[in-house]
Amino acid sequence: MQTTTLQKNNTVTDRNLYLKEIANTIRGLSMDGVGAANSGHPGLPLGMADVAAILWTNYLKHNPNSPDWFDRDRFILSAGHGSMLTYSLLHLYGYDLPLDELKNFRQWESKTPGHPEYYETPGVETTTGPLGQGISNGVGMALAEASLAGRFNQDDCNIIDHYTYVIASDGDLQEGISHEACAFAGHNKLGKLIVLYDDNNISIDGVTELSYSDDVQKRFEGYHWQVQKINGHDYTAINNAIKNAKNNTAQPSIIICKTTIGFGSPNRAGTSKAHGEPFPEDEIKLTKANLGLPENEKFYIPENIKPLALDTQIKGAAAENDWNKKWETYKNKYPRQAKKLQQCLDGYIPEKAFDIPVFSPEKPMATRAASGEVLNYIAPLIPALIGGSADLTPSNKTFPKGEESYAPNNTAGRYIHYGIREHGMGAILNGMALHGGILPYSGTFFVFVDYMRPAMRMAALMKQQVIYVLTHDSIGLGEDGPTHQPIAHLASFRAMPNISVIRPMDANETAEAWKMALRKKDGPTCLVLTRQKLPTYNRQKLNYAPAAGAANGGYILTEDLGFDSIIIATGSEVEIALEAKSILNKKGFKTRIVSMPSTDIFDKKSEEYKNRILPKNIRKRVAVEAGATLSWYKYIGLDGKIIGLDRFGASAPYKTLYQKLGLTAEAVADAVINLNK
Repeated sequence: MQTTTLQKNNTVTDRNLYLKEIANTIRGLSMDGVGAANSGHPGLPLGMADVAAILWTNYLKHNPNSPDWFDRDRFILSAGHGSMLTYSLLHLYGYDLPLDELKNFRQWESKTPGHPEYYETPGVETTTGPLGQGISNGVGMALAEASLAGRFNQDDCNIIDHYTYVIASDGDLQEGISHEACAFAGHNKLGKLIVLYDDNNISIDGVTELSYSDDVQKRFEGYHWQVQKINGHDYTAINNAIKNAKNNTAQPSIIICKTTIGFGSPNRAGTSKAHGEPFPEDEIKLTKANLGLPENEKFYIPENIKPLALDTQIKGAAAENDWNKKWETYKNKYPRQAKKLQQCLDGYIPEKAFDIPVFSPEKPMATRAASGEVLNYIAPLIPALIGGSADLTPSNKTFPKGEESYAPNNTAGRYIHYGIREHGMGAILNGMALHGGILPYSGTFFVFVDYMRPAMRMAALMKQQVIYVLTHDSIGLGEDGPTHQPIAHLASFRAMPNISVIRPMDANETAEAWKMALRKKDGPTCLVLTRQKLPTYNRQKLNYAPAAGAANGGYILTEDLGFDSIIIATGSEVEIALEAKSILNKKGFKTRIVSMPSTDIFDKKSEEYKNRILPKNIRKRVAVEAGATLSWYKYIGLDGKIIGLDRFGASAPYKTLYQKLGLTAEAVADAVINLNK
C-alpha cells in the first residue's frame, strides 16, 4: 500500500506540525475566499481550523471520490455561516471542488454558495445556515444509523458502522431546536453522534454574555451526554477528546472546544468584527504573516499539503473497498436481510404498496383514521418506512399494527416517539432522509406546523422525501377552539416551493394521497387530514369519478349536463359542495363539482388538462374551504366567490362552527345563485 504524507510524519511533533500547517492553510483559504467575495464569515473557519484538521485527517471515514458511499462518516457544519471552512476542507482533502470554486465564493452558480447547500457541492451532507438545523439533522443521521444497524447488523458483521460529526456554534446551541433535538439524542443514547462545540464567546452583537449564560456542560450532562471540555487549539487535547468520544458509544458526546474566533488575526481575533465581516486587506496580510503564510499570495497551498488530497482518496478508497468486501460476505451469509437492506438503500417501494384496498362506503370515516388504515397496509411492504409522532400517536393514527417502538434497547423498532418536540422532530426527519436508507414520516396536529415550519422549509429546499401526517386540519376539530384550529396554514404551505399539500375529501382520496406521497421523490408532502368523520362515497352508484383522479391534484368529481358554474372544494368541504349542488339542482341551476385535494399538483398539469377541468369560458366559480381565502383567487378569478375563513375559529362543536362561520351548503348555493344574477 502507498505510504501517505501523514504516515511519513512518524513522531507526534512531526504530525502536529503537519496538522498545524493544514489548519493554517485552511485559515488562509478562508480569509481569501471571504475577501474575494467581500462578504462572508471568516471568524469560525479561523477559530475551528485546528479541530477540523485533526478530525478530517485522523478520524473522518470518507472517500472523496465516492461522496455518497453509504458507510461513510457524516460531517455537518451546523454553523453554516462559516462555510469557507467546509469548502477549504473539501478542496484540500480531494473532493471535486477545484480551487477556482473557492475563488468564486458566494457567486452566481458557483459550487461555493454563502451557506453550504445539499446537492450543490460534493461532500456537503445537508444545507445549513439557519442555526440549530444542522445539529438537529445530525441527530437524525445518528438515529438513522442506529435504526438501520439495529435492524440489519449481525453479531459477526456490523455492516452499518459509522459516526456523525457536527461542528456547532454558540448560535446553534442558543436556538430552541437544539434543546429539543439534543434532549432526544441523549434520551435515545445515540452514541455515534459527536458534536464539536465552537465555544468562542462571540456573536454578531458582541460577547455572548450579552444574552447567553448557559452552563453548557451541565445542560448536556442533564441530557445524558458525555461532556468534555478542552482547549480547541491544543492538538493533543483535541485528538484525545475525539478518541474518547468514539470509544463511548453508550451516549452522544459533546466536546466543548474553547477557541478564539478569528484565530491568528492581530487586530480582530476574539472580537465580533471577526464573525461576519471580511478582513481588510492589510489585516489579511498581518494575519498570514502571523500564521507563517506568504503575505501576498492568494489561495496559497504549501507543496507538502497538496498530496493530502491523493492521500485521502487512497485511504478512502481502501476503506470503501474493505466495506464492499464485508458487504459481499454479508449478502452471501444473510441474503434475506441483505435484500431488505438493499431495498432500503434503493428507496424501493413494491407495486403492491400501491394496491391499497378500496374503502367501503358503509360508514363515515375521518381521513386521519383512513390514513391509519393505509399505514397498516403499506408499512409491512416498505422496509425503509419509519414513522413517529410528536406525542400525538392515538390522535394522528400513525402507529402501524405489528410495529414496535424504537428505544435504546430496541433500536430495530420502526416507530419513533419524538415527544412534544415538533421543531426538533422536523429536523430529525430531514437528517434521516438525508442519511439514506429511510423513508421517514411523522405526525402532529396541522396547527402545530407553526413549530416545525423552518425544518419543513429546509426539507423543501433540499427536496427531501419526508411525509407529514397532519391531522385535526380545520375548525372541524371543534371544541379545542381557535388555539388548535389552523386557518392560514394551507395558504402558507401552498406558497412554499417543492412541498406538496394534499387535503383529501374522503377515505379513498386519502389512500390516493398516500400513493402520491410515496411517489414524490423531489420534496416533502403534507397529508392534511380531518378529525371529524366524512362520508365514504359509493362513487360508482353515485356516478362520481374514481378517487384516482386525485393524482391530478384536481379533477371533475361530478357535473350536470350543460353546467354553467363550477364549485371547487377540498377535504371536508367537498361534502358541503355536493350538498350545495343538490340545492342548486332543485332550483334549476346546473354546476360542476371539482375536488382539488392538491393545488400544487394541479398547477403542474398541462394547460390542456387544467383548461378541461376549469374551462376559461366558465367564469361563475365558487371555492369553498375551511381556511384562509388567499390561495384561491388564481382559480376563481375576480368574478368568483370564495367561502372560507379570514378570521380565527372558536370553541364549539364542529357542526355549530360550520354553521355559525358560514361554511354551509346554503351559503355556497347562494354564492352560485348570486353569480347568475
